[in-house]
Amino acid sequence: MTLTEAGSKRRASIHLVAGTAALSAHDPGGLEVLEADAAAFAAAFRRENHRLKRALTDPHLLSGIGNAYADEILHRARLSPVAMTAKLTAGEVERLYRATVATLEDWTARLRAEAGDGFPEKVTAFRRGMAVHGRYREPCPDCGALVQRIVHAENETNYCPRCQTGGQILADRSLSRLLKADWPRTLEELEARRPALSAAARRPRGSGSG
Repeated sequence: MTLTEAGSKRRASIHLVAGTAALSAHDPGGLEVLEADAAAFAAAFRRENHRLKRALTDPHLLSGIGNAYADEILHRARLSPVAMTAKLTAGEVERLYRATVATLEDWTARLRAEAGDGFPEKVTAFRRGMAVHGRYREPCPDCGALVQRIVHAENETNYCPRCQTGGQILADRSLSRLLKADWPRTLEELEARRPALSAAARRPRGSGSG
């Protein structure tokens, strides 16, 4: 057996267990979306009230959805990553379910075709052909608006402000605190304030006016 880990965090591990019960103890219990119908998805998704991005990547709710594919799912579903699960309408949950299934099936087929009969060598979160993930400040393939991001802890969320948030720019914790009143709220304000944002993003941490 060969165990590989592409990331630098060194979080991979192997557990040796005996019996079904011991194996089940390692299962967080998330729903296998590709084996579930829309009703089961809705029940799992609404079990707790979280922001959509967190809910999609929570292995206790849904199984096997990482940061990158959550971004792609939300873009396909035309939903904001910070919307709360409890506030979704039945139609929006149905749309999210269909987007989740379509995205997972699409990328499973692509990656299988890419690997062929060999072992996947290039294990990376970003893939060519992704709509928003890893494409900060690049144009959305559907509407042309520049993809934006919010960063929390070690995770980055990419989204299209026109397709997903009704033109609203979501507050990035670090830059919004730095710019305060100058933080843009809409696409129009973003375009007007782009020079200031670019300068702030390049400014070393801890720098100031003295």
